[in-house]
Amino acid sequence: MESSAYTRNQRQGVENLVKEYLPLVKKIGLHLVARLPREVELDDLLQVGMMALVQANANYDPAQGASFSTYAGIRIKGAMLDEVRRNDWVPRPVQQNIKRVADALKLLEARLGRSVTDKEIAAELGMPLEEYHKLSREFVYSRMTSLEDTADAGESEELDPFAQLEDAQKRQLLARAILTLPEKEKLMMSLYYVEELNLKEIGEVMGVSESRISQIHGQALARIRAKVSEWGG
Repeated sequence: MESSAYTRNQRQGVENLVKEYLPLVKKIGLHLVARLPREVELDDLLQVGMMALVQANANYDPAQGASFSTYAGIRIKGAMLDEVRRNDWVPRPVQQNIKRVADALKLLEARLGRSVTDKEIAAELGMPLEEYHKLSREFVYSRMTSLEDTADAGESEELDPFAQLEDAQKRQLLARAILTLPEKEKLMMSLYYVEELNLKEIGEVMGVSESRISQIHGQALARIRAKVSEWGG
């Protein structure tokens, strides 16, 4: 009898938890799915997020200092990103191409001593400019998951000092890389990752098409990857 009552209370507790924090799970899921390929279903992310919420509730320790909503948000977003990585939404050719462009960028900028243009990158790769633009637009779907990971690094107070140091170094490298971007790419990254505008909205702000914004975004990601790699990140 006591066991049955405990089960009912436990179920009621979970239902109340879900009711209260469902908006948080949806907010995180919508934020991520807007940055993912169309193949990724919001419902899949929400399901993973709800499971992470329940687990966060079971593991939460208020003595650590963080509020439950902060703690749960970190766990929910982490679980969703793990799900994306586990299902490998980024096709291998896209991963290979972003490395190829990043390598070309490193060689060109080392040779010329300045930021290079899309025309120069296309020439280095031996392809027509339009083909390079199409290629770089695909990089948006790589999402540079490391950008998401790095942005969240240090939020959890459970990290040990060595992990915090390593994460701080990664954030510093990322910040340095973004500062080296050409002004147009730097603005695009700020509007996307800081202001959280979508590509269509950014296109309206910058006065270009959504397709062009995708290309600028992809090129910026490749440039950041090249810089972080060059600096040993």
